[in-house]
Amino acid sequence: MAGGRAGVAHLCGPGFLNTDPTELKAALAREARGLGFDCIGITEPGTIEKAGAHFLEFIASGGHGDMDWLASQPERRIDPRGLWEDVRSVIMLGVNYGPDQDPLAILQQRTRAAISVYAQGDDYHDLIKKRLKALARWLLATAPSDVKVFVDTAAVMEKPLAQAAHLGWQGKHTNLVSREFGSWLFLGAIYTTLELPRDRAEIDHCGSCRACLDICPTAAFPAAYKLDARRCISYLTIENKGQIPHEFRQAIGNRIYGCDDCLAACPWNKFAQEGREAKLAARDELRAPGLAELSRLDDAAFRALFTKSPVKRIGRDRFLRNVLIAIGNSGDAALAQEARRLLDDASPLVRGAAVWALAQLVGRDEFAAMKVIALSNEHDDSVREEWHTVS
Repeated sequence: MAGGRAGVAHLCGPGFLNTDPTELKAALAREARGLGFDCIGITEPGTIEKAGAHFLEFIASGGHGDMDWLASQPERRIDPRGLWEDVRSVIMLGVNYGPDQDPLAILQQRTRAAISVYAQGDDYHDLIKKRLKALARWLLATAPSDVKVFVDTAAVMEKPLAQAAHLGWQGKHTNLVSREFGSWLFLGAIYTTLELPRDRAEIDHCGSCRACLDICPTAAFPAAYKLDARRCISYLTIENKGQIPHEFRQAIGNRIYGCDDCLAACPWNKFAQEGREAKLAARDELRAPGLAELSRLDDAAFRALFTKSPVKRIGRDRFLRNVLIAIGNSGDAALAQEARRLLDDASPLVRGAAVWALAQLVGRDEFAAMKVIALSNEHDDSVREEWHTVS
């Protein structure tokens, strides 16, 4: 689960006339691969009607949680022509970010933090947007047209469009699966006024497999191909701005930013390849950082550690909330001192999470003694509620 609202650019230019569409498509693919894209496909705007209907059902069910931008002007999302009526072809592109090790292995190291694979390197939005713009400029110089480029967070249904363009298919976990790259593709789109030859849609290859559904720690899939984001760890640790609901805290384990379980469990990953883009590769300091060290980050240190990382956008307070939940799940009594120190943090969000972490790590009598002292000085209702709830 990722969020935000950006990533669109509009370009236009004279180009050259009399370009054969088939030759142009072949040249476009060569240019895209030269720019670092790993796959490319083309579809027409009116190919995701069924996915649009599923999206409206998702919104009606409230499964989007607090991600209100998803429900805003849905007509702009369910059909590319709702966003730009002049679009004639949709060019979908993918960049492989396959990890060099099993993302699930870190879940056994309870005193260390699990950060989603996509967030261990530089922010993909910036890298892909630059490549999309470069490809769009090439297209404009080659054929007369108007184009718009989109990266992830504009009102574009990237995954259904990617399936329509033969890049992969939406698996039972609702994410894209590629026969060549498994679960690990970043997507970008170019809308153009050109009529380009279409690729055939990819078919579903999930069969009877339920690996992605069964591994989910919080049962976020009420049925195959349906997601309730409100139960998803990616949503809870990234999009959710308040305290994480008590019913999900233990299931979160040591996942402090996002979750890769349903992606990593997919059997199609046996064909996955390690990503070739160095900027997207995991930084050593983000592969399995210690929870104790992360809990000591002030705002400046947080920003420095996560420079150019998508993690930075949730801010230090939400991040420490997540770290404290992981500390509470660590089973390591030595980490209680880190949580106790954060009872005096300026942020009520952090203090409240520290209360829960301590309740998991210290004895009943010790917790009761801390509670008496803390409540005498605590004026935030949400933090006071945490003290009473976890008693």
